[in-house]
Amino acid sequence: MRFANFTAAAALSAICGSAHAQIRLPALTLPATPLSPVSQSLDAAGPRALDAASEWRHRQIGRLVRGNKRLIETDPNGEPVVRSEIIAVGMSEEALARARAGGFLVERETAAADIRLIVLEVPEKSTTRNALRALRAADPQGLYDYNHIYLGVGVTAGASPDAASAEGSTHGETNSVGARVRVGLLDTGIDPSHPAFRDSLIHSWGCKTRQIPAAHGTAVASLLVAHGGNELFAADVYCGSPTGGSVDAIVAALGWLSEQAVQVINVSLVGPKNVLLERVVSALIARGHLIVAAVGNDGPAAPPLYPAAYPDVVGVTAVDANRRVLIEAERGPQVMFAAQGADLKAATLEHGYADVRGTSFAAPTVAALLASFSSAPDHHAADAAIDALAKSAIHLGSAGRNLTYGFGLVGER
Repeated sequence: MRFANFTAAAALSAICGSAHAQIRLPALTLPATPLSPVSQSLDAAGPRALDAASEWRHRQIGRLVRGNKRLIETDPNGEPVVRSEIIAVGMSEEALARARAGGFLVERETAAADIRLIVLEVPEKSTTRNALRALRAADPQGLYDYNHIYLGVGVTAGASPDAASAEGSTHGETNSVGARVRVGLLDTGIDPSHPAFRDSLIHSWGCKTRQIPAAHGTAVASLLVAHGGNELFAADVYCGSPTGGSVDAIVAALGWLSEQAVQVINVSLVGPKNVLLERVVSALIARGHLIVAAVGNDGPAAPPLYPAAYPDVVGVTAVDANRRVLIEAERGPQVMFAAQGADLKAATLEHGYADVRGTSFAAPTVAALLASFSSAPDHHAADAAIDALAKSAIHLGSAGRNLTYGFGLVGER
């Protein structure tokens, strides 16, 4: 049901000099983005409001790059990438030997779904863009791309002054311990000591076993367990690093989640299309996993964001408490379901609860609901779960599955 005439050595050596070791700087803490009042109705929104919605992520990218110029640069489309790194899949030993002869170094390797991903360090005298062009020309059979960096999609307000009794918060809503629902989370680190997780069993991955809690992952995780996903497999792909959220970190996390046989994986991150990430996501879906992803907050006319827009990924948009789509939510064929992503509270690092807004916070509702249908990767179970959820959805908008709400609203509070 779920709805691609000089030698190879010369091509490399033309842009390569001696390789250098990459310098890594301490993590930059970006200023928190406040939750400001936003008109909830698309019809009532003026051009200025829509422009602000579409520019928010690009401003976030600008701050990230300016604060970490030695580590991060942008691709030709202005998307953030790890400086001087190229990722490769399907690279033959011969192609790898040619690359090494041209000055590339193997920085690290990872794998997911039996797909080996290699991170290559670009030679010192080459630009990342020229190095990518040379690798693709020298080895047309391999797949090469930038090591793109993916970002969270949502904003939070300050912690509730009365955290213990915050109306609409997620605490106290989890299933009983005897009826655990297994669900995966790929995000920042979470704070497992928050009261929202008191009835949850949490398995953590990343950061060499360290716990590096962050606001985005903690908020998303609290919404996952609030809807029944109370055996949580949480992969931290950031670990407090400016280059966190890179493709190779995401692939490594997906590999771990696949090894744990977690069928449903929530990804509340967005970024550009990346051919290697697409290959890995496709392989996981072929194994019976369900990837649930936020469609993004770049605005209704923005180009699609990924991984939500990859084929067969369950893309989720956000509505407010009045069932109105958020003005910043992306539209398009990638939207499969809608869920509440505003007028609700989620866990904070201060052990309180705060207002959240964005498609990031709608995706976990859909992920937890799908996870309640099946616990292990299985094609038939995945298709049946999507079909059942679509039939239960509250239809909104134009007839049939539409570009704004998909099949409709699920998990209404």
